[in-house]
Amino acid sequence: MRGASIAIIVVVVIAVASSSFHRCAAFVPRTSVESASSSSRPCRVVIIARAEGTTTSSSSSPPSSGSSGSSASDEAAVVDAGRGDCFVGFDLGTSGARVSIVERRRGGRGGSSSSSSSSSSSGWDYEEVVAESLRWDDTTMRYDDAEAWNCAVRTLLSRAASGRAEIMGRVRAVCVSGTSASCLLVDRRTLDVTRGARMYNYDVMSSSAGEDDPSPSAAWRAMDLIDRHVPPGQTARAATGSLAKLLLWNEQRPLDSYEDGTCREVLCHQSDYVSASLMREGLPIREGDDPTVAITSDWHNCLKLGYDVRVRAFPPWLRDVLGVGGAGLSRPASALPTRVVSPGSPIGTISPAVASACGMPTGTIVVGGTTDSNAAFFAAAGADPEYGTAVTSLGSTLAIKMLSRTFVEDANRGVYSHRFPRFGGRSLGGVGGHEEEDEVEAWLIGGASNVGCAILRLEGFTDEELARLSAEIDPASDSPLLYYPLTKRGERFPVADGAKEPVLSPKPACRKEYLHAILQGISDVERDGFRVLGELGASPNVPRVVLSCGGGARNDVWTSIRERRLMEIRDDDEKEKEGGRQRGRSVEVRRATNTEASYGAALLAAASFAHEGYP
Repeated sequence: MRGASIAIIVVVVIAVASSSFHRCAAFVPRTSVESASSSSRPCRVVIIARAEGTTTSSSSSPPSSGSSGSSASDEAAVVDAGRGDCFVGFDLGTSGARVSIVERRRGGRGGSSSSSSSSSSSGWDYEEVVAESLRWDDTTMRYDDAEAWNCAVRTLLSRAASGRAEIMGRVRAVCVSGTSASCLLVDRRTLDVTRGARMYNYDVMSSSAGEDDPSPSAAWRAMDLIDRHVPPGQTARAATGSLAKLLLWNEQRPLDSYEDGTCREVLCHQSDYVSASLMREGLPIREGDDPTVAITSDWHNCLKLGYDVRVRAFPPWLRDVLGVGGAGLSRPASALPTRVVSPGSPIGTISPAVASACGMPTGTIVVGGTTDSNAAFFAAAGADPEYGTAVTSLGSTLAIKMLSRTFVEDANRGVYSHRFPRFGGRSLGGVGGHEEEDEVEAWLIGGASNVGCAILRLEGFTDEELARLSAEIDPASDSPLLYYPLTKRGERFPVADGAKEPVLSPKPACRKEYLHAILQGISDVERDGFRVLGELGASPNVPRVVLSCGGGARNDVWTSIRERRLMEIRDDDEKEKEGGRQRGRSVEVRRATNTEASYGAALLAAASFAHEGYP
């Protein structure tokens, strides 16, 4: 975990035998189509925690389960020190699951230097006071198993509650982030999983090849429906999108429906499903209950399903592709989430069973979720980002996001926009004021390239070599070598070109010069990405600050190279008068202090309450 050494604490073997909260079945509706037999297998959880402890508060902390000598006056002092409401964020990522609990305190309106805290212009500071995580494995805790998702959430909540009753008793809201376009089909009445999850990287054309498919042409038919009905440039045209997965399920076997044509099976994204489980756990299903219980999703998760984030509705063409003239559903809207809300918007309350087991108030609110990459933006940018705040991820591949006043989209350049959530007549942060909601918009715009740090491993650079050679590079000088450092053919952003070839020649004999050229080449792709956003109408058209995350963010020499390359995209319109002279606006590049998606989800859980107690 961030900012601290990590250690494997314990391997917990949990047998699922009853509906007790202390067994995995506590959060797990049945996940097989025909029976619940799969829920009886054991759940092995690898827990990772900070070596020095998981409570990281700048003020005095509540006593842990192993402490002694505490008193009621000690706890009173904690409350008097300014402790306030707490908010829970979950992230179900590609390698594991994580929970963060942040505490809200009255604070200054400036930034915080703590790596586990964030400040807001609304006057609240947020401090991460609990962080727990676990890893998926390939047997009992698979990343693509809905049963494992709920088991992980239950396990993390149980650990968070251990010895922290005072913190759990102050929880007000919970938010869940999941991987983009990871989805499954559920029974809308019982939440039982009817068809197992298809994850973010599931491509209907390639991943379905080995499935038990009575008609091997199902994937072709699904993509043909998309080609015929989905407008060009839509993100829903992707073979890895939620819509493609839904159509493939229906082509392989028509969705189960009630007599009136309402679909019994409904699409649920990963975070939708976990949020619904938190609200429904332990509640009885009675005969005569409304069979069309609302399945709630959010703007971010529904983007790749075809949801129109500008008008905040499913578009007419989506009903065409699913309806009688397309996929053959007589009530196509019933296969989709019933409600699509703003990320962070309250959607219900946690179930009494979960609240009781974890020591949370029975009125704890569950809010609309988000995707992991957007949650990571919230974590990096804090609770109160301004227009022009950008986040660049320097992992195996490079991805950029920037907060803009304007919506931009261009599938030919791999650019898309997420609607940025706003609360209480304001944006999530300092982008709104008190205008009416429809008068001010904010968009999280960006794209993801295929270039990135993966090329460094492919070319044999070790961590030691990278550190040593980087220190020898002069970041103020240009490499004469102009590279496009792809690991293989094909690019997504800043131009979508499946035939684009890597450029890594001529290759110098000097490893330092080779590294310099590669780092410069990736920096140029980042620069061109932000340039494309500006050309498409981003406002502002140049980022004001770029927060860096991922392994490459730790390389200070590379940061200097990137900052200098980004200065090249300054526009004359971005110049401003200061002291009687013209000054070009600079682009600041710095390392983000927190990029954990669970932390961002916790800040999102707090967003609906951000302006309480302040004008």
